[in-house]
Amino acid sequence: MSWLQRRPDLRNRLNQAVTAHLPTGEHGFMTIEHVPSASAHVRRNRILGVAGATLAAAAVWVIEVPLLGIRLQTQFGNTAPQNVGINLVVLSALAGSLAGWGLLAILERRFTRARTIWTGIAIAVLLVSFSAPISAGTTTTTKFALAMMHVAVAAVLIPTLRRG
Repeated sequence: MSWLQRRPDLRNRLNQAVTAHLPTGEHGFMTIEHVPSASAHVRRNRILGVAGATLAAAAVWVIEVPLLGIRLQTQFGNTAPQNVGINLVVLSALAGSLAGWGLLAILERRFTRARTIWTGIAIAVLLVSFSAPISAGTTTTTKFALAMMHVAVAAVLIPTLRRG
């Protein structure tokens, strides 16, 4: 026994809701189609944006380290230099991208111009993020290479999340 059979009151209301009057004055039934919601489309695009930004960072690393032979090392303060491996690149890009998406979702619930606000914040975060490679990179080449990863992530993520 379906829920409609157990609840005749809901069945009657549902029938009234889908009953339409045709232009000829006759009664007819509207067909109900499943149309993907805008939010499902936006969510899919944003998932692809996060994945694309993460892959962009990984692609830059693959070009810089194995292909060009750049040795990516960072050093904070008096600590020993540490290699920047693909795992760190992927996790950092993924975490930053998800944080950006989370901020955009919060802003969209509070402001009508959320995408514009978020874009300004994202560009500011990109500019501030350059301080890490500049201060922690052990060579000029490393500093430039790490900054290119930041640019690659931003180049994919900002337009994709903004567009939705």
